[in-house]
Amino acid sequence: MDGTVIVILLLIVGAIIFLISRFRIVPQAQVFVIERLGAFHAAWGTGFHVLVPFLDRIAKKVSIKEQVVDFKPQPVITKDNVTMQIDTVVFFQVMDAKQYTYGVERPLAAIENLTATTLRNIIGELELDATLTSRDIINTKITAILDEATDRWGIKVNRVELKNIIPPREIQDAMEKQMKAERERREKILQAEGDKKSQVLVAEGEKEAMVLTAEAHKQAEILKAEAEKEAMVLRADAIRQQKILEAQGEAESIAMVQQALADSIVKLNDANPNQQVIALKSLEAFAKAADGQATKIIIPSEIQGIAGLASSIKEIAAK
Repeated sequence: MDGTVIVILLLIVGAIIFLISRFRIVPQAQVFVIERLGAFHAAWGTGFHVLVPFLDRIAKKVSIKEQVVDFKPQPVITKDNVTMQIDTVVFFQVMDAKQYTYGVERPLAAIENLTATTLRNIIGELELDATLTSRDIINTKITAILDEATDRWGIKVNRVELKNIIPPREIQDAMEKQMKAERERREKILQAEGDKKSQVLVAEGEKEAMVLTAEAHKQAEILKAEAEKEAMVLRADAIRQQKILEAQGEAESIAMVQQALADSIVKLNDANPNQQVIALKSLEAFAKAADGQATKIIIPSEIQGIAGLASSIKEIAAK
């Protein structure tokens, strides 16, 4: 009896363990593809699930995160018959776990082969120079073709990048020589342009210097002429002021002389001089006139009589 109980207990424990083993928790960013009796049954998303014993099984665990695959270099031939090595990097994501599981065997190998054939077709239509300078165009074309071709596999190709383009050694040497010659040519062009600009700047500087010198001379001449003009105006004003002052002085002198004469006449009139005094004054005036620069002297008759009288008086005094 004890042995039977132990067996039953073991069976119960085994059943419980077996049932627990059928519990499944699907983690984030994964999908479990479930088959029932060998046929597709469901695609479990994130969460808790239970497998039906003896009926269900997990056919494939699929990651739905974006994946990156770096494929090894592939030999391709350009339109101008140049063989080169190109390796690619593919970014893809599983969108349908069922199609990814049942649509293709070895999906990564399928994507690699499809990428290689597509790359050969695209590069075969391009020449070497276009291949080296058209990476973006090549990337876009490969991405579009792969994305369309992998739809039936439940895969979306987000992006394809050409990682390296490796031409043959002789082509690399020729390209390096070409690049060196191009750099030397650009250097010579830049040097020539620099010399040209330098000469232009020197010429413009000399031109501006000449213009500034001429302008300075012009301004100097203008200032000199204006200074001379102002000096002449000042001299003329000075001469005019001097003449005005001289004329005013002469006018005042004449006025004073006239005033003195007038005053003397008034005083003579006031003194009521006799005829002898008048004659004597006449003689004094005649003497002053005789001392002047005149070559001819007109003697009034009154003075002549006085002179005769003076002679007579002199002769009488002498006897």
